[in-house]
Amino acid sequence: MVACAGTPGRSVRVAGLNFDALSEEQVVAWIVGDLRDGRGGWVVTPNIDICRRISRDPAAGDLVRRASLVVADGMPLVWAARLRGDPLPERVAGASLIFTLSAAAAAAGKSVYLLGGRPGVPQQAAAELARRCPGLLVAGTCAPPDGFDREPGELAAVRKKLAEARPDIVYVGLGFPKQERVIAALAADHPAAWFIGCGAAIPFAAGALPRAPQLLQRLGLEWTYRLASEPRRLFRRYLVDDLPFALRLIITSAVAGRKEGPRAVSASSAAGRASR
Repeated sequence: MVACAGTPGRSVRVAGLNFDALSEEQVVAWIVGDLRDGRGGWVVTPNIDICRRISRDPAAGDLVRRASLVVADGMPLVWAARLRGDPLPERVAGASLIFTLSAAAAAAGKSVYLLGGRPGVPQQAAAELARRCPGLLVAGTCAPPDGFDREPGELAAVRKKLAEARPDIVYVGLGFPKQERVIAALAADHPAAWFIGCGAAIPFAAGALPRAPQLLQRLGLEWTYRLASEPRRLFRRYLVDDLPFALRLIITSAVAGRKEGPRAVSASSAAGRASR
């Protein structure tokens, strides 16, 4: 974890990962503060699907643990932490963070870059962000071709575009773990920039994908809306793979919370901070 002044510094262990106990507002303040001080970093926003995949793929877990900030993009993770008696402040979704962080960037005179999405989508997202965040500096956009991360020439072209743009914040929306691998490959070239692994946030911002109503988001049912929108693509992931994992997590967290009690859970959180 990167040490930054004025941050809580507490981590909460859920589903085998140590999450930073930060609200969305605190995440934005952390990033903007670091940018002003010339420090860069990397945000990853695991949800239930990512946690499930990490439980079976140690290499993917290692990628997540390299990030500067790990925040929970999923209400089941927030519920599980609460049941254990070591709560997270709130869900921090990439689809929301792209707007709040861009607004703060505009106020601070910092630039953003959008990497990911089908051709035309990052440009649409940039236009919407500029409309909603007056004064926002858009350093550039890129919709790389499929498989670009496995082609040295294609990855080099993306690297060159970023070097020319010199953005302060880079939203990387390529899906997990591809976006994390790309960030790991590019971040060292931009030590003063922040990279945000944001999943589907770019097409959401562009309006290319509809986002669930606020009520469903607050109830932790955004996944039902997405399933109804893309049933063929998401049926197996949500209902066959993720739902059983989420239910097991909730049940085991409730049991652990009863057994451990507040004092044991607090010690567990301290151990999580030490192991980050």
